[in-house]
Amino acid sequence: MGVYRAPEIRYNKSTMPHDLVVSAPQGGVTPALEDLAGRTRRFIEAAKAENSRRAYRSDWRQFESWCRGHGLACLPAVPETVALYLTALAADHKPSSLDRKLTSITKAHQAAGFSTPASMEHAVVSETMKGIRRTLGTAQPGKEPLLTADILKMLDSLDEGLLGSRDRALLLVGFAGGFRRSEIVSLDVGDITETADGLVIRVRRSKTDPEAKGTTVALPYGSTAATCPVRSYRAWIAAAAIEAGSAFRSVDRHGRVGSGRLNTGSVARLIKRAAEVAGLDPAHYAGHSLRAGFVTQAFLNGAAEVAIMRQTRHKSLDTLRKYIRDRSLFRDNPAAKLGL
Repeated sequence: MGVYRAPEIRYNKSTMPHDLVVSAPQGGVTPALEDLAGRTRRFIEAAKAENSRRAYRSDWRQFESWCRGHGLACLPAVPETVALYLTALAADHKPSSLDRKLTSITKAHQAAGFSTPASMEHAVVSETMKGIRRTLGTAQPGKEPLLTADILKMLDSLDEGLLGSRDRALLLVGFAGGFRRSEIVSLDVGDITETADGLVIRVRRSKTDPEAKGTTVALPYGSTAATCPVRSYRAWIAAAAIEAGSAFRSVDRHGRVGSGRLNTGSVARLIKRAAEVAGLDPAHYAGHSLRAGFVTQAFLNGAAEVAIMRQTRHKSLDTLRKYIRDRSLFRDNPAAKLGL
């Protein structure tokens, strides 16, 4: 009798993220096992958001290229190589970006069956990162928040056509909902329910809800039709004749509405374009400016932190306060009570 050899299941080491390969030295692989492998691949892909997977792939390609250019092995790499790579990037990368690159290197090594050379357990890596933080600092200057006055300027500068209708709805829904740009582009018409009091929006998945438990956000009517997120959304959906699927879509120069959803980069470019036309410096704003602006403006207008967190779905009060720290410097400032 021959010796039974079980099917081999392994990662394909040639790609990032890594594929799952099933092979059998004898008798081939059963259809059932191939089906399981396919389903497992989809679960592996679902473990991380597409943006994260894209970032990991990009980081890994950059590390591979740098290693080749210096005649160093990248898979497996050694901790000393990782430390040199960090040093090479330190001048023009924030520590948070370096942390992500370490994660990407770790993911690649784990998927290929190697121990990671990017762990903080390796003194040469941890001490290099510690030195970078002490030398260059860890402050992360973000983009400016878009406050209500800025939003009004942007709305006034929009065209009257279909593109302007979409941009108006997206800006107002994104601002009033305190949405991340990934949440805006993920919205389907079926996620949005019209009620007598406004819109009830089901956020199926978000950065702080990767397992898609879901939550709801309410958007009340605005004081005027031109600045009302509810009526602006209704006007866009009606004008674009969207009955199902993605709520926010591309519009070409001929006024034709696309069938697919916008991506997060499109939201950032939309905001920058509208800011520039409104006379604001587009370099100061990005996709996150709507969410940051909601938090900041709501705080300045007297909204309670717990109410703001309920709308934005923040899990941490410390994270929320990062948005409003600079704007709260003069609120209840004790220096104003010195009698000077």
